[in-house]
Amino acid sequence: MTSAWTELVTLDDVRAAASRIDGMALRTPLLPFPELSEKLGGEIRLKCESLQKTGSFKMRGALNFLSQLPQAELDRGVITYSSGNHAQALAFAARENGVRAVAVMPTTAAEVKIDGARRLGAEVVLEGTTSIQRKTRAEAMAKEEGLTVVPPFEHPFIIAGQGTVGLEIAQEWPEVDLVLAPIGGGGLVSGTAVAVKALLPRATVLGVEAKGAPTMHAALEAGGPVTLDGTDTIADGLKPVRVGDYTYLHAQDLLDGVVLVDDDAILEATRRLLHDRKLVVEVSGAAVVGALLSDPSLTRGRRVAVVLSGGNLDRSVHNQLNEGPS
Repeated sequence: MTSAWTELVTLDDVRAAASRIDGMALRTPLLPFPELSEKLGGEIRLKCESLQKTGSFKMRGALNFLSQLPQAELDRGVITYSSGNHAQALAFAARENGVRAVAVMPTTAAEVKIDGARRLGAEVVLEGTTSIQRKTRAEAMAKEEGLTVVPPFEHPFIIAGQGTVGLEIAQEWPEVDLVLAPIGGGGLVSGTAVAVKALLPRATVLGVEAKGAPTMHAALEAGGPVTLDGTDTIADGLKPVRVGDYTYLHAQDLLDGVVLVDDDAILEATRRLLHDRKLVVEVSGAAVVGALLSDPSLTRGRRVAVVLSGGNLDRSVHNQLNEGPS
């Protein structure tokens, strides 16, 4: 399977997205993390998409996508497939536009994300446990009901919207040496890399994946996207069994590498963010800090920005955060 698009998203696309979503998405803060900076010997700043409306970066792409749909498609409604954050983002964007939204989510989705999508007005359908299963169900419903599919990552409108995260980092901290973003399907890291590499070509951009869900790592090694037999990680937002063909093209061209992090490091990072910075960050978003904890050489002597992609922490994880070192 090949991408429907051959041209990568551009800085102009990201800037246009920033104009479209201005006033709707928050320009999130880039906060210092002095405790970890001192420990690791560099300067770390946290791009807090955990504080975004709906609790994640996903609303940037959803708002940019819906802002470009013809009215006839908006009138019929939209549908997506998501582990949770994109579902909430689309629900929010649809509500702002007076549009029907349907979200197909896994049967294992975090309760906080299901509740969030419903609270924002989405009709939630639970289907299977993998990204492929919920995508298949969403596409079938779209055909039956005339709905427009708003994919969670595999579309230039989505990537351009997510790229506004990288645009804000580059504008606010042009001295940054290294930017890390987590990888689920690859939309966030793709868009972030587009903006950062265009504005700060000397900066390094790395993706971060859970060791139990190394989809982009496997794709880059294989020379193209591969479908994993399954994934095994506490980070629900990093569990697609396959990255997008289009997001892979961006990663292949723009990323400087992918770092793999185990669940213990991800949990420790979540714990440190909560205890040291008083930030509630979901485990998928904390993975980038887990990468720094796992490999101190990434930080030593460098200015490092990490994207905390979301704050919708599963209630079941709270007890685990009270275990182990703080």
